[in-house]
Amino acid sequence: MSTSTLSSSISIALPLSQRLILAIGSCLLGAALIYCTGFSHLQIVHNAAHDTRHSAAFPCH
Repeated sequence: MSTSTLSSSISIALPLSQRLILAIGSCLLGAALIYCTGFSHLQIVHNAAHDTRHSAAFPCH
């Protein structure tokens, strides 16, 4: 009995300008998520992220 593994990888090279746009967009999205979660007045959002914010020294009170 023979087993074989089939793996394929596709590598696409992006130009530097597109990689920078993706990196900046990812940072902006992350910052927006942290900002919206950190200053949310919804109790359910506050409770869901409460411990994580405190462990990262992000003030929420």
